[in-house]
Amino acid sequence: MGGWRDDPAMEDDDPPRISTGSSGLDDILGGGFDPDRVYLVEGRPGAGKTTLALQFLLEGARNGETTLYISLSETERELRLVAKRHGWSLRGVEIFELVPPEASLDPDRELTVFHPAEVELSETTRLIFDKVEAINPKRVVFDSLSELRMLAQNSLRYRRQILAVKHFFATRACTVLMLDDLSSGKDDLQLHSIAHGVIMLEQVAIDYGGDRRRLRVMKMRGIPFRGGYHDFTIRRGGLAIHPRLVAAEHHATFSSAPTPSGIPALDAMLGGGLERGTNALLLGAAGVGKSSLALAYVAAAAKRGEHAVFYAFDEGLGTILERAASLGTPLQPYIASGLVHLQQVDPAELAPGEFAALVRHAVEVDHARVIVIDSLNGYLSAMPDERFLVLQMHELLSYLAQLGVLTILVLAQHGLIGPSHSAVDLSYLSDSVLMLRYFEFQGQVRRALSVVKKRSSAHETSIREFRLGAQGLRIGPPLREFSGIFTGVPTYAGPPDPLLHDDDPRL
Repeated sequence: MGGWRDDPAMEDDDPPRISTGSSGLDDILGGGFDPDRVYLVEGRPGAGKTTLALQFLLEGARNGETTLYISLSETERELRLVAKRHGWSLRGVEIFELVPPEASLDPDRELTVFHPAEVELSETTRLIFDKVEAINPKRVVFDSLSELRMLAQNSLRYRRQILAVKHFFATRACTVLMLDDLSSGKDDLQLHSIAHGVIMLEQVAIDYGGDRRRLRVMKMRGIPFRGGYHDFTIRRGGLAIHPRLVAAEHHATFSSAPTPSGIPALDAMLGGGLERGTNALLLGAAGVGKSSLALAYVAAAAKRGEHAVFYAFDEGLGTILERAASLGTPLQPYIASGLVHLQQVDPAELAPGEFAALVRHAVEVDHARVIVIDSLNGYLSAMPDERFLVLQMHELLSYLAQLGVLTILVLAQHGLIGPSHSAVDLSYLSDSVLMLRYFEFQGQVRRALSVVKKRSSAHETSIREFRLGAQGLRIGPPLREFSGIFTGVPTYAGPPDPLLHDDDPRL
């Protein structure tokens, strides 16, 4: 968190906040802006400043407040087009398109003792003050300070002018957003010291995929806020701001009873099953059955009447549905009833904060009790740096654990037969780790399953063969006569026919 918290004894004297027009920004600020203050929103062109400013004014208009948009850089027609494309009506928002008076453009004025810029600056300021006094708005957007900076021509005159504007609004019950496009080419710390709060919007181009946008509250006097960077997107309807997930802020009371998989032999291997509020990592080569095992937990949750969500980073939804049907657990009825939600995720277009917001909505609004992320390899490709994957995944897993959600993580390893390795090691973050491996025996490719880690209870340490078919996932007895299964080419010292068959009476 940033900022500071007031003395609890003074909370009764704390004035009510006003909404910024964005629920995400309100959440970051702990309720919104302090009223009757001057705030600075800065960012390069295209970062989203105008959209955020319009949301701020439209929120005031919805509350019956008089609002004013002072534009020195965009025309009213351009602003109305922006609003139209967002599906907004600017009814209730006064737009003051400020054009310098004709007299200030007269070449004869250059012959006076006054510098033309001084005349234009004073005339511009007077027009702004006259307009504000005429309509007495509760919310004002000033777009943009770069125009005043050019008129002022030097930093001293510019600072004096900004202070004059601030002092003028200080005498009125009015909340002001000043927009700055950073045209000066460097951080203007003079503005930061004058404004009550500073919000930075950034647009970042990555090597592949769409641009990423993020927001940071750099300063907010007397307001506790959530520091750091927060991802956001610009959609029809405005800025969708996704506050950075802080797991410590979320807690719920829940039972830590085991969550059945629907496969009794698997639950026995896990010492009774995977407990709620824990996570399990499914490790193995491509195609070995990790996603099929995860789907078993999704289907079992739906049969119990619980909501489960499957986030697919690597496969299409059609492929997932076909696989589930081939395993004897068609998901369409559960999808139609709303108990199962399959969501395909494009990692090239999704910011990490946006994905965390999707998970939060599934848990807090749709009450999901089982979450599957398939796979972490796809999630990794959505991140600009591997370090951030581990940090964000740790926070996400802690959040899900504290709300009693069972989380299934799928991680594909490189290599089919023989030694395997993963693109990233998250086993230390996992409460349980299940290893799925191919192995070769008598000219056939087989599959083996073992539980290599479980924090919450004792578990079986044996390696068992498993098969996937129309009856689902079937697990055989321990492969006690084998050694070297994890190497991919085991040795066997037991009786004939030790492995599973379609008509095996032991199953």
